[in-house]
Amino acid sequence: MSFETISVIGLGYIGLPTAAMFSSRKKKVIGVDVNQHAVETINQGKIHIVEPDLDMLVSAAVTEGYLRAVQTPEPADAFLIAVPTPFLPCASDSIPQPDLSYIKASAQAIAPVLKKGDLVILESTSPVGTTEQIADWLATARPDLSFPQTHCDKADINIAHCPERVLPGQVVRELVENDRVIGGMSSRCSERSVELYKTFVLGECVVTNARTAEMAKLTENSSRDVQIAFANELSIICDELNINVWELIALANRHPRVNILQPGPGVGGHCIAVDPWFIVAKTPQQAQMIHTARKINDGKPEWVVNKVKAAIADFLQSHTNKTAKDVTIACYGLAFKANIDDLRESPAMAITQKIEEMHKGAVFAVEPNIKMLPENLKKTSLKSLDDAMKFADIHVLLVEHEEFKNMSVDDLFVIDTKGVW
Repeated sequence: MSFETISVIGLGYIGLPTAAMFSSRKKKVIGVDVNQHAVETINQGKIHIVEPDLDMLVSAAVTEGYLRAVQTPEPADAFLIAVPTPFLPCASDSIPQPDLSYIKASAQAIAPVLKKGDLVILESTSPVGTTEQIADWLATARPDLSFPQTHCDKADINIAHCPERVLPGQVVRELVENDRVIGGMSSRCSERSVELYKTFVLGECVVTNARTAEMAKLTENSSRDVQIAFANELSIICDELNINVWELIALANRHPRVNILQPGPGVGGHCIAVDPWFIVAKTPQQAQMIHTARKINDGKPEWVVNKVKAAIADFLQSHTNKTAKDVTIACYGLAFKANIDDLRESPAMAITQKIEEMHKGAVFAVEPNIKMLPENLKKTSLKSLDDAMKFADIHVLLVEHEEFKNMSVDDLFVIDTKGVW
């Protein structure tokens, strides 16, 4: 059975590029998002996020009539769910628990328009067992249809999990080139999912079961989180011992079997900073190393803020005619990684907010990829790079945006968390 109409639920950093890729292959795509602004923007042939080359794909798809956005799901042959999976509120010393409400709401929204022969794929990164949970939610909502947990290959509705594994800033290319893990709830579910993704995927579609597919994505990002935690802990040790950590890592990496990652101000984004907690929440007694790595990386922003406090003290010691209110601090970068606009789970954002809260003077933010600051930065001013360099007293590099790499900072009070300056 071919897929003539594809519905993508959630038109964010993954859903919109995925919808655009199907549209570029002349498939009719209905994008669904609860955000009215996003829907209106896309229907104008524009995009509401920053991602290279995506604007051209969306503009062409909308102009040619292959892509349109709506707020309520409509009938389709395949439904891809790409919505957030954040955490539930919890105490600071508790293990964060996943919030599946967006996934559940998506399942309940598509249930009324499902028909026999449809395929439902969960792309959202999720705790192990979430795909099976979707199947149960849909079965409850549509008792007139059969599902793979009871009818396997003979089910009316096929269900699978296929996690995305793309790098922000390179999403369009990697959606096509990267391998995909396909975890169907039955062999038929996997088979049809492979057929769907081969519409545009040139990489290999590797078939497994749903639970293993869910765990594969969590494992990939937990592995990177552990490696980053080692680099971040090393940077703290080197600071204590007055050793240049970037020189040290460069020397250690000359060993043919050593590849230490680069330290930074923490770990951010919607994957590496989030996914390990799904494993820890599910198996808290077993996930000891993963849990420790999360605590190390989550603690790095506070360490950076303490370095800023020390820099303020040093500045005031050398400028005895000034008080803390007279000191201006510039924070360079707010995104969770270089050259994108995504502020989700960003340690740079957390650090800037903490500096704003503790500092009596002015705080500047230099983020060339956004036009306005988020509401939780109440006293910080968005400034140009030139103004920050001219008027700030202390300069805190948090993200290695290209715009920051050729700056002259020799005579300035500098905290460089990325080793760029």
